[in-house]
Amino acid sequence: MKKCVVIYNPESGRPVDKKNLKELPDIMKVNEYETIMCPTKAAKDATRIVSELEDDVDLVICAGGDGTLNEGITGNLMRKNKLVMSQLPVGTMNDVGTMYGYTKNMIVNVQMLVSGVKKNVDVCMINDTPFVYVACIGSYVDVSYNTPRAYKKKYGRLAYIFNALYEFTGKVKLFDLDYEVDGVKKSGTYSFVFVTNTSRMGGISHIYNDIKLDDDMFEVLMISAKTKVELIALATKILAGEVKSMPGLEYYKTNNFKIKFKEHPGSWVLDGEEYKHDTNEFIFTINKEMYMLVPKKNIVKLFTNLEEFSEK
Repeated sequence: MKKCVVIYNPESGRPVDKKNLKELPDIMKVNEYETIMCPTKAAKDATRIVSELEDDVDLVICAGGDGTLNEGITGNLMRKNKLVMSQLPVGTMNDVGTMYGYTKNMIVNVQMLVSGVKKNVDVCMINDTPFVYVACIGSYVDVSYNTPRAYKKKYGRLAYIFNALYEFTGKVKLFDLDYEVDGVKKSGTYSFVFVTNTSRMGGISHIYNDIKLDDDMFEVLMISAKTKVELIALATKILAGEVKSMPGLEYYKTNNFKIKFKEHPGSWVLDGEEYKHDTNEFIFTINKEMYMLVPKKNIVKLFTNLEEFSEK
């Protein structure tokens, strides 16, 4: 029997998810895994748990949202001997899980996972702090972690929308900054900066149609809209088409990005969670040490290296 550790937040997820989690050890046993269930009890607990696991663990499943996966991968990068990671979506948004092709049915998702393929996945870093799919800064982006858990449980995705509408009454924050992409230095005033390795953000799919999770690259999107009217117009265009050629947007595909704010910019958001810091300079890089077990469904879309993949 192979050894599997499931890390989950007992406070998150729908009632049906919690019921299915209780049945998970039996389901995994059928698939030849002995399973240990590890509930988290506080923030960053998943990081601690993964970092302290024995080396004989064959698979770590982060059963939760994007933030839980971030914590698990952070803990794995702290290890000398890295473990194979995976995600089982349980949460409100699940951008990463949806990108991989998971459904809303946990039992179906488990079968997709155990029949999946181990892939080398790029992990983006901001000043040596990992993030799985998005680092962003700007007005209103903090709704992902400022929306009360009670509202998320009651209203689901609508809770984020309600909170965003409330925050939208505030002023658009602008950042004067210098940045460098592939050795070319530039400067300007921007309202938002997104550094991503995903085709989906905030519940919106196909923002980029050509992203790969193993190409040693990430996407940078810088928005120069300075008023709410400009932002609304821009958001409408983003939802309707390709972002790379739109006025008001600067797009780069790179693995060499540095940014320096003229003043302390406040917190970034990493994978939906707050990233506090005491600097105004940030360097973005990629770590290539992570392997994940992922469903076969969207592998052709998401990866460049397909040598070990067969749809049979």
